[in-house]
Amino acid sequence: MKQKSPALTVDGVILKGRSILLIQRKHEPFQGTWALPGGFVEYGETTENAIRREMIEETGLKTSVRKLLGVYSDPARDPRGHTITVVYLLDRVGGKLAAGDDAGNVRFFKADELPELAFDHLVIVKDAFRKAYYGVLSKV
Repeated sequence: MKQKSPALTVDGVILKGRSILLIQRKHEPFQGTWALPGGFVEYGETTENAIRREMIEETGLKTSVRKLLGVYSDPARDPRGHTITVVYLLDRVGGKLAAGDDAGNVRFFKADELPELAFDHLVIVKDAFRKAYYGVLSKV
């Protein structure tokens, strides 16, 4: 009998003052809804390399990993099945902001003007802002 295992994903948080970068999903699930940039980790890839790759593919931005924000593992967080996401706080180091790959649109949203978010991304975004505002994340 083959053992089932959760899928591994990554998500990236880029904060600019009191704003956060989000993408509008081009595909199901949650097509048209806003989300953090991210995606599935490929076999043989580190999570750090996966988030840098996903950021370029979805937002056009080159990034560096500043800090691990957290790991989110609720089995019900993704309607496609059990996924675990590793979320990183990122610094922009280059590139030009432009929607690409699975993103229909990309833009910064102020903390008090967030749209409806896909998956459990509202929980993650709240964690990111809380940690940034209370000094847990340096240089934000």
